[in-house]
Amino acid sequence: MDKPPAKKEASRAPVRRRGREPGGPRSHRVKVSFNDAELAIVQEAADRENQALAAWVGEMALAVATERVVPVSSDAKKVLQELIQTRGQLRRVGNNLNQVAYTLNAEGEMTDVQVKAVLALVNETVRRVDEATLQVMRERRPRS
Repeated sequence: MDKPPAKKEASRAPVRRRGREPGGPRSHRVKVSFNDAELAIVQEAADRENQALAAWVGEMALAVATERVVPVSSDAKKVLQELIQTRGQLRRVGNNLNQVAYTLNAEGEMTDVQVKAVLALVNETVRRVDEATLQVMRERRPRS
């Protein structure tokens, strides 16, 4: 008599657990409570990292406590993204300025339109960096 074919389960990597620490066994336990919405958010984050929920919570708590990770608000995250984008724009501006210097040194002339375009890009980039910097400074919490 033939056996029915076994259901094919999705092959998924096993959930990672936190490894042992050289400081000895972990004998202290902390109870953490979440409502349903919070638990769903935290569980999703642990799933993204393919970690057990308790392992993820423990690892993140240690990362924040040792300042390897600094928690930021969603507003601060947007500001940081703006700063990252501005860094890329500043690299492009620097490249444009190098091209201006090369052209002036090699040929000795540039059109007013070319110079004004580069200067406009420089001014806009500096304005964006100033705004983002002020926003970060407003949100910065003093360390105690």
